[in-house]
Amino acid sequence: MTTKQIDYCIELAHTQNFSRAADNLFVSQPTFSYQIRLLEEEVGFTIFERSGRGAALTPAGAQFVTFLTGMRQDLKRAIEQGQNFSVTYRDSISICMMVRQALYFLPEAMRLFAQRMPEVQITPLFQYENSMERFLQNEADIVFALKEQTRQVPGIRVHDLFESRIYLIAQKTDPLAQKNLVTEADLYGRTLMVGGGSPPALKTVQHRLIATDRIRYFNSADHDTTLTNVAAGRGVCLAPGFLNDHSGQFAWVPFDCKETFSCVLCTHREDRRPSLSAFLAVLKGLYASAVAFPL
Repeated sequence: MTTKQIDYCIELAHTQNFSRAADNLFVSQPTFSYQIRLLEEEVGFTIFERSGRGAALTPAGAQFVTFLTGMRQDLKRAIEQGQNFSVTYRDSISICMMVRQALYFLPEAMRLFAQRMPEVQITPLFQYENSMERFLQNEADIVFALKEQTRQVPGIRVHDLFESRIYLIAQKTDPLAQKNLVTEADLYGRTLMVGGGSPPALKTVQHRLIATDRIRYFNSADHDTTLTNVAAGRGVCLAPGFLNDHSGQFAWVPFDCKETFSCVLCTHREDRRPSLSAFLAVLKGLYASAVAFPL
C-alpha cells in the first residue's frame, strides 16, 4: 500500500466518483481506477461498490477509510515535524505529563533552555492516564510523576522537583474563598466532589472527611468534570496544587492536612545526554527559586 493509493482511496470516498476524484488529484481516470483495484486486491476485500452513479463505500470500506484518514493525518504531521526538526534541531527531548498545568514552569524552562541550546527541541506530550506506561515504553524521555508511582520501577532515575499540598477549590463567591486556610470543620454541611482519578494521598483525605458523616459527597469521573460541577455550584473539591492552572477562574485555598504530594521527574537510567541534564537543571532551578509560589 502506497501513500498515493491511500490518497486516492480517501479522495474517492469523499467524491464517490472515479472521474471527479481523478481530476481532483490530476491523474487520468484509468490510472486512478487501476490503483484503487490494486489496493483492493492487496487488502483482500471490496472497498467500493461500483455502479453507473459512481462508487459507494462498502461497510468494510467505510471502516477502512476512517482508519486510513487518521493514519494519513498522523503521517502528514510526522513528515512536517521531521522537516522542521531536520532544518532546526540536532536533538530532541520529549517530556510526558498528565495535564499541561502539572508543570507550570515548563514554558519558561523551554524558553530559557532554547537560549542555551537552540539546537535541541523540547516536545511536551500529554497523557491524562498511563503517562508512566508511555514513558516506560520509551515513548518519552522524561515523565512527570508522583514519587509513590516510582517505587520499584526498574531502569529509571528519579529527580525530586517540588512538594505540592492539597487545596480546596471553590467558586470565588463562595464564603470559603475568603479564608486563608480551610479546615475539616469548614466543610461540614457541604458537598464534596470525590473520585476522578484522585491520587492515594488525596483519597485518604477524602475518605477521612466522608467518614465524619457530616459532609455530603458526590462522585465525579475526572478532574475536568469536577471543575465543571464546582463551576455549576454543585459542590467544592480538594485537589493537588500542581493541577492549578492559575487562570483565576476558581479560588484555590490551602486545606489544613498533613498529606502532600512529592512531585518528581523520571528519566531513563541509560540516558546520560548532556542536553537532558541541562534541561533538567533549568526546570529544577525554576522550581527551587519559586519559594513563595503556591504549589
